[in-house]
Amino acid sequence: MSTLQISAADVNKLRQQTGAGMMDCKKALTESNGDFEAAVDYLRKKGAKVAASRQDRESNEGVVIARTTESGKRGFIIELNCETDFVAKNADFIGFANSIIDLAISHNPATVADLLALDLNGIQVSDAILDQTGKIGEKIGISKYEVVDGEKVIAYIHGNYRLGVLVALNANVANAEEVGKDVAMQIAAMNPVALDKGDVDARTIERELEIAKEQIRAEGKPEAMIEKIAAGKLNKFYKDSTLLNQEFVKDPSKTIAQFLNDVQKDLTVTAFKRVQLGA
Repeated sequence: MSTLQISAADVNKLRQQTGAGMMDCKKALTESNGDFEAAVDYLRKKGAKVAASRQDRESNEGVVIARTTESGKRGFIIELNCETDFVAKNADFIGFANSIIDLAISHNPATVADLLALDLNGIQVSDAILDQTGKIGEKIGISKYEVVDGEKVIAYIHGNYRLGVLVALNANVANAEEVGKDVAMQIAAMNPVALDKGDVDARTIERELEIAKEQIRAEGKPEAMIEKIAAGKLNKFYKDSTLLNQEFVKDPSKTIAQFLNDVQKDLTVTAFKRVQLGA
C-alpha cells in the first residue's frame, strides 16, 4: 500500500509505545501498512539485527541494582550492561534496569534465563532488551543475577550503580539496616573471598599455600620451617580475606564477627553477594 499516509499522531503513538526514534517508527509503520502490532515486530527485528551486529563489541559499562523484598527476607542483584558510560548514566536506562529487578522481586526467578522469560509490559524481558538495543544502538544484556535469602537481608549500592552488595543477617535486630549497611560497605571496600575460614574453597587454599611456600623459599628459610611459616601466612590470608575475620574498617580493634556480636550476642552474617560492574 504505497499510497498509505502515516500520520504524525500514529508515529508519536508508536514512539511512545516502543521508545524507538521518530524516523524508525515512521518507517516501521510504512513497511507494516499502518499495522501497529506488525510495526512493533518490525522494530523488534531491527533491534535483533542491531544486537547481532554488535556481538563483537564489549559491554562493560552499565548499572548494578541491588534491592530486597518488602519483607526484607530476600535480596536480588542484577548487572545490566551496555557499551558506554554515557548510556549507563541515562535515567531511562537506569529505570529499565529497575523495572527488571522489580520483576525479579515479584516473581523470584531462579536463573537469568528464567528472568529473561518473564513478562515486562506485554513482552518477554529478552525481547524488551532487544527493543532497547534497537532504540539505543548499543549491545545490552544481563551479565549477572544473584539472590540471597536470610532472616534480614540488606541491599547496598555503591559508587553510582557500579557495585552492589547483599548481606543476610541471622536475626532482624532493631538497627539491622544500619548494621547491615556497615557490613555491606566493608564487603564493598575489602572484597572478601568467603564468609569464614571453612567457606574458602580447597583450590584457593592450595594456591595460597603454594604462593606462601615459594615466597619462604625465596627468602632462604630452612626447608624444615616452610610448612609452619606457610601455615602462619595462610592464617593471615584468612584474616585479610574472609569477612567475619577481617578487621572492621570503621573500628580496626574489632573483627566483623566481634562487631556483630557486640550489636547482639550471636548475631552474624549467613550469606553475602558482591557484584562489581565489569568484574
